[in-house]
Amino acid sequence: MRIVFWLALAGILYTYAGYPLLIWLLARLGPRRWKRAPITPTVDIVLAVHNGMEILPNKLDQLLSLDYERVANVIVVSDGSTDGTAGYLEQQQRSRLHKIVLMEQAGKAVALNAGLAHATSDIVLFVDIRPEIAPGAVQQLVSNFGDPSVGCVAGRLLVQVDMHSATAASVGGLYWRYEQWIRECEALVDSPVGVYGGFYAVRRELAVCQPAGTILDDMFQPLSIIRLGYRSVVDPDAVVYDTWPKKAGDEFQRKVRTLAGNFQLFQLAPWTLTPSNRVFVQLISHKLLRLVVPYLFILLLCSSMVLARRSPADAAFAAVQLLGWATAILGLRFKLLGLDRIAGPAGALLMLNVAAVVAVYKFFFAPRPLWKIWNVSSKILLADEP
Repeated sequence: MRIVFWLALAGILYTYAGYPLLIWLLARLGPRRWKRAPITPTVDIVLAVHNGMEILPNKLDQLLSLDYERVANVIVVSDGSTDGTAGYLEQQQRSRLHKIVLMEQAGKAVALNAGLAHATSDIVLFVDIRPEIAPGAVQQLVSNFGDPSVGCVAGRLLVQVDMHSATAASVGGLYWRYEQWIRECEALVDSPVGVYGGFYAVRRELAVCQPAGTILDDMFQPLSIIRLGYRSVVDPDAVVYDTWPKKAGDEFQRKVRTLAGNFQLFQLAPWTLTPSNRVFVQLISHKLLRLVVPYLFILLLCSSMVLARRSPADAAFAAVQLLGWATAILGLRFKLLGLDRIAGPAGALLMLNVAAVVAVYKFFFAPRPLWKIWNVSSKILLADEP
């Protein structure tokens, strides 16, 4: 039981602290910086949307008036929309706007493939419907392609968390900053294993069509480009703004879908889990172990409770764990005045780990297609949903 205790604790500590500190140290000691140059390649923007009529007009206005002057085409793909999106698109006669209407909803991957097939520019920029692109962000993003080794570039998402529950605010705030910091360190070592899917660009000649139903295009596309020998990088100065779900329940469903997408990715691209993948170690440490950690937490608690009979130190550690999880549960259920700074992060940790467990069930037993395990409304329109 003592061995189980130490193995579980070591796995948890490596996943959440050891690997991030290791990748940070490697980034500090031997950074592989890439060149940026004031280049102005032509850019095609691809936007996939399903039932986005409420915000599509404003989004089109933004995309067609970007301060980057060499946007050649804005390609909007309506993926089986039923709310008037398709009709609105067909009525638009704007210069540089290319419209594709898919009559049946087939998922984001199919919609992006359709848009990619019509792209002709040097760079393809994939965007989601809700994020707001900051002035100068597109120029900043494409400047990274001044380095011929760079094949994919992602921007930096700043999440607005006003009026969010403590748990949802912790996911969009503390957790997301932590996640982006890891990705930026990975980029300095070689390449991140995934990028923010709402604002990333690739060289058109390197872009790949994705299997129908792919959930995580923001992992499949960059990893495929890395496989070709190029780098995927992050530019923290290319900024976009977004708001994630305000309620913990909505955020939980979003994470279940995303985490189920990890299992799907390993199924669709098994080469990612072999040493032929240049970022194999990063993928295992950053993504795969997070899917294992929930079970390590269970083993840690159970072994601690068994060992508590033998040692006051073990009993104290078990009590701390029980108190922490109780605080997390209460933080999810109630607003704990004065304790939000503790209950919020604790609730976020609990929610993320429960979501990882539910994602396993959804991957194996949810009715197919997998991308339909959660269809959000047009009022939510999450960053990884067309």
